[in-house]
Amino acid sequence: MRLATLMRLKSSEEKMITLYINGLEAKAEEGQTILDAARFYGLEIPTLCYHEGLSRFGGCRLCLVEIGQEPKSKLVSSCTYPVEEGLVVRTDTRRVIETRKMMIELMLSLAPNSKIIQDLASKFGVKQVRFKIRNEECILCGLCVRMCAEQMDGRAIGFQKRGHRRKISTPFDIRSEECRLCGGCIYICPACQLRCQGPQAETAVCNACLTMDPTCLDHYDELQCWMYDVGRCGTCVREKSEKSEKKEQTRASK
Repeated sequence: MRLATLMRLKSSEEKMITLYINGLEAKAEEGQTILDAARFYGLEIPTLCYHEGLSRFGGCRLCLVEIGQEPKSKLVSSCTYPVEEGLVVRTDTRRVIETRKMMIELMLSLAPNSKIIQDLASKFGVKQVRFKIRNEECILCGLCVRMCAEQMDGRAIGFQKRGHRRKISTPFDIRSEECRLCGGCIYICPACQLRCQGPQAETAVCNACLTMDPTCLDHYDELQCWMYDVGRCGTCVREKSEKSEKKEQTRASK
C-alpha cells in the first residue's frame, strides 16, 4: 500500500512542469495554462472572455503575457497557451500593458455603455478612445455562445460571417426553436451591464473609478511592485531616485 502511494506521488511529480513567472520559479501541472499557473500563485492577469465553467476562447486578448527572452519574445494569450518546461513568462511588461490598453480602447468603441469595460478602462488608465464609436454593444467575446452550448445545452446562437461583418445571432436571424429563454446569455454578457451614467452618457470613457497610474513604467520595463494595486504610489521609484542622488552627492564630495 505504501509502495503504491509512493509510486503515485513519484508519477505526479514527474508530470509537474517548472516555469518562471516574473522572475519567480513556479510549478504547474502538465496541461495547465499560463493563466492557471499565474492565478495559483496569486498573480493577477485580467480576463474578459474567460470563464472557469466554459471552454477557452482567447478572443478578448486582455490576458496577453510576454513569453521568451528578448529579442525573440512574443505575446500570447495566457488562457489558451499551455505551460512548458523552462518557459519564461512576464505578465506586466510595458509591451503587455500597452497592448491591453489598446484592446480596452477597441472594446470601448464597440460597447461604450458596458460598465464592466468602463471599469477595466479606469483600472488600466485608459483615458481616451481613438477609434470611431460604433455602439454595436457586442465585443464578440463568445461568452454567450459558449454558455448556451456548453452549460444550457441549447446551441440556439452562434457566430455568423467574418471580418468586420462578424456577429452573433440565431440561424437565419429568426427566433430559434432551441432557445428556452433561460437568460443565460444575458447573464454572462459583459456588454449587457449598463454603466453608472446610463446609455446616454456624454463621453465614451467614464473614468469615474480611475486609479493612479503606476509610476514603475516610467523607470522600468515592467511593473515592479508585487503589491500591484496597493502599491501604485510609486514609493519604490522615489526611494531609488533618492538613493541614487545621495550616491552621486557622496561621489561628488570625494
